[in-house]
Amino acid sequence: MAVRVSASNDPTSSHAIGTLVEHFFRHESGRLVAALSRVFGLRNQDLVEDMVQSALVEAFQTWGRRGIPQNPSAWIHRVARNKILDALKHENTSRRLAPEFLRQNCPETNSPDESWFDTLFDDDSLADSQLRMIFVCCHPALARESQIALTLKTLCGFSFKEIGRALLSAEDSIKKRVQRARGQLAELRIELELPAAAEMGTRLGAVHQSLYLLFNEGYSASTGDVAIRRDLCDEAQRLTRLLTRCEMTRSPATFALMALMLFHTARFSSRTDGSGRILLLEEQNRTLWDQSLIQEGRNCLDRSARGEQISTYHLEAGIALLHCEAPRFAETNWPTILKLYDLLLRIQPSPIYRLNRAIVVAFVHGAAEGLRELDRLAEEAALQDYHLLDAARGDLCLRLGRHELARRHYESAKNKTASPIEQELLQRKILGIRGEEAKPQSGSNV
Repeated sequence: MAVRVSASNDPTSSHAIGTLVEHFFRHESGRLVAALSRVFGLRNQDLVEDMVQSALVEAFQTWGRRGIPQNPSAWIHRVARNKILDALKHENTSRRLAPEFLRQNCPETNSPDESWFDTLFDDDSLADSQLRMIFVCCHPALARESQIALTLKTLCGFSFKEIGRALLSAEDSIKKRVQRARGQLAELRIELELPAAAEMGTRLGAVHQSLYLLFNEGYSASTGDVAIRRDLCDEAQRLTRLLTRCEMTRSPATFALMALMLFHTARFSSRTDGSGRILLLEEQNRTLWDQSLIQEGRNCLDRSARGEQISTYHLEAGIALLHCEAPRFAETNWPTILKLYDLLLRIQPSPIYRLNRAIVVAFVHGAAEGLRELDRLAEEAALQDYHLLDAARGDLCLRLGRHELARRHYESAKNKTASPIEQELLQRKILGIRGEEAKPQSGSNV
C-alpha cells in the first residue's frame, strides 16, 4: 500500500516528495542512464538524460497525487522501461536511434522484446551497465579531468557547479569540458562495453578519482542545508564495492579506496549534533564511532597491501585509521600522520594535501610554524577561493591569541562557502572570539 500524501495542499508533503525525488535522482539516475545507454548508445545521451528526467518529473507529479509507492526504485525503473518501449515501437525512431540494439537483441523480429527489458533493470544487470559506463566515461582518448567530470555528471548526477567545486574549476569550464567529452566519444563510436583486461589499468585511476570526489562531496557537502550527504557517500561506496567484486578491477588501490570510505563513514554519527551542526574532530563522541565499519576498513586495508605499489588512497586510509584508533583527540599520533602527508606529497603534490599537512605541522611543531606554512599557501592560485584555507588560518591565529586576524580569516572563509552549515560553524567561531574578548583579563581592574 502506498503512503498517502497530498502534495497539492500541503507544502510540507510537497517538500518531502521533492526531497525523495531528489534522493532518487542522485541514487537512480546513474543506474538508469547506464541501462538506457545500452539501448540507445552513447551518441544519444541527450535523449537518455531526457528520459531519466521525464521519469523523475512523472514521479514527482504522480506521487503527489497518489502517494509514495512502497518500492520507489521499482516504480521509476518501470516508467523508464515503458519510455524505452514507447520510443522503440515507432519504427522510424527505432531504426534511427537503436539499430544496433535491435539487431543484437531482436534479430528475428527487429522489434523490441519486452521480456528482455525486464532483465535490463535487474540489480545485476544495472550493476553491470554502470560498471561499463564508468569505464566508458574514463576512456583514454579523453583528458583526465574530462574523464572525471563526465563520470560525475553522467553516473553520479552532479550539477556543473558541484563538479566545478570538486575540481576547483569554473562552472562554465566544466560544462564545456563535459560537452566536448561526449562529442569525442560519439565521434569515436565508443560502445558501452568493458575494456579489455590490458586496457583496464589505464582507466582505473580515473575511475578511482571520480568515486573519491563523489564521496568527498557527500562527506563535506559544499551546498545545501546538511553537513553530510549520505546519499552521495552511499553511492560512492556502492560503486566502489562493484569494483572490489570484479576480477579485473579489484586492485590494491580499489581496496584502499574502499577502506578510506569505511573509516570516514564509521564517524558519521558523531560528526553533527542533534541540530545538524558540524562537530569538529576534537568535539566528537568517539564511543559513537562504528567499530564494525572500522574493522571492515582494516580488512580492506590489509587486502590493499598485497600489491607492490602504494597509492594516495593507501596513505589517506592510513591517516584515517590513525584518527579512528586514537582513544582521545589529545592522543592522536600526529608525527606519524605528518610522515604520511610527506609521502602523499611525493606521490601527488596537491595543494589540498599541502593545506592538510600545514595543519598537522601545527600539532607537531606548534601553531606559529603551521601558520607560516598556511600563509605561504595563500599565494596558491588554486586555493584563492578555497574557504578551508582561510578557516585554518583563523584557527591557528586564534591559538596564537591573534583575535582580530582570526576574525578576519573566519569572515573571509564564511564569504567563500555556499554551505549554510559551514557558515554557521564559522559564525560560531566568530562569536567565540567575541566571547573571549569580553572575558575579564587577569590583573584587570574590571
